[in-house]
Amino acid sequence: MIAHSVFLVDDHPVLLRGLADLVSMESDLRVIGSTTEGSKAFALLDRLKPDIAVLDINMPDVSGLAILRRIRSADLPVRVVFLTAMISPAQVSEAIANDVWGILLKEAAPDRLIDCLRSVAAGRRWFADEVAVMADILPPQNPSGELASLTPREMEIAGLACSGLSNKLIARQLGAGEGTVKIHLHNIFQKLRINNRTALAALYYRQPGTGEAPEHPRANGDSWKG
Repeated sequence: MIAHSVFLVDDHPVLLRGLADLVSMESDLRVIGSTTEGSKAFALLDRLKPDIAVLDINMPDVSGLAILRRIRSADLPVRVVFLTAMISPAQVSEAIANDVWGILLKEAAPDRLIDCLRSVAAGRRWFADEVAVMADILPPQNPSGELASLTPREMEIAGLACSGLSNKLIARQLGAGEGTVKIHLHNIFQKLRINNRTALAALYYRQPGTGEAPEHPRANGDSWKG
């Protein structure tokens, strides 16, 4: 069995030790390092190159978002998961725009962190339901009218397209090829008898439960557990 490497960053030493103990109990996960100092995190991640980095988003010296931006700028092969006591919709928006793989609230860590890490290790993004609801990134659960003809995957891509993501970012978000996204969008347009994203958004946000188009478009992506 392959053990996926995990690096932990949190400014609370007691919590950091608890997280390390929790992860180390699993045979398919191994902690290869940790730090309580955000300022040291990037250099350690660059040197160790873990499969997954679990970061506290709110740290006193360097925030988890700043570390995530630097990881993406350097194109490090590290999948980032935010573990946080609180997070704002704007922070969720920025995290998604910078290709975060998961967001989990600390209060749920004992029960859900391992599931989150395993999902991310398998190439599936994982967002806590609380975060998805807060950021309004869940699609209509029971689409009606014109959208009822779309498959679940097409609904997922429609939601991401309506949130303002490009085909390239949708592909990255779903772990799919950009060409595959284009094909799905073509099929969506054909089924709905429309020819652009503006018309798609008009149909999508007309659905019960979707509300108005979000103020921060990229916060409204359709990536959650699975």
